[in-house]
Amino acid sequence: MKKVVLLRHGESVWNKENRFTGWTDVDLSEKGVEEAKKAGKTLTENGFVFQKAYTSYLKRAVKTLNQVLDVMNLDWIPVEKSWRLNEKHYGMLQGLNKSETAAQYGDEQVLIWRRSYDIAPTPLEMNEPRSPRQDIRYNELSDAQIPLTESLKDTVDRIVPYWKEVIAPSMKKYDQIVVAAHGNSLRGIIKYLKNISNEDIISLNLPTAVPYVFEFDDNMNLVKDYFLGDPEEIKKLMDAVANQGKK
Repeated sequence: MKKVVLLRHGESVWNKENRFTGWTDVDLSEKGVEEAKKAGKTLTENGFVFQKAYTSYLKRAVKTLNQVLDVMNLDWIPVEKSWRLNEKHYGMLQGLNKSETAAQYGDEQVLIWRRSYDIAPTPLEMNEPRSPRQDIRYNELSDAQIPLTESLKDTVDRIVPYWKEVIAPSMKKYDQIVVAAHGNSLRGIIKYLKNISNEDIISLNLPTAVPYVFEFDDNMNLVKDYFLGDPEEIKKLMDAVANQGKK
């Protein structure tokens, strides 16, 4: 049996302030650090021993992974970072408070920006300070690869090939891996793995730092998937994520 754990990063400073974050590189809050440590403890208690890890270029995911592996005494395992695991780019919305934006534009419009499949927010300009083009970590990318805004469809288009070409093939060598990333990049992977429709993916909300386990047979056919933790508590956390974009 092959196991992949998908883990959204712990609460970030901008999660705490209810801001659109996207590719903005903000740190974990104190709560986020504790959430990551709790995830590591939960994974240890459930017998997980990862052999490989993947994460994004953004510190909230990287530091979540570091905390998890430290608690599990797995700091030594190989870690691969990729910009393709970054959060969905929120364009001009990045840095804005979600509730204040909902008060200005309405709950429905903010829901579309946050959760619709193929509608992206207004893009940034390539040369403005918030653009990824101004960030040294993306120097390897072409202008065509660098997003200035994204819909979930755009995010899926960069995530799924990485899953197919990098993560899934690694399971021939490793029995257990962990992917520490972001709400929307992970939703893209989940949409693909569970064949979720464009309409139904809108209602999927991932809580911070709650391990989501996917079990596969030796041919990488999905057998089952489940969260680790108390179902009622996880439901409350999911509802809280859903309500972030309401005025």
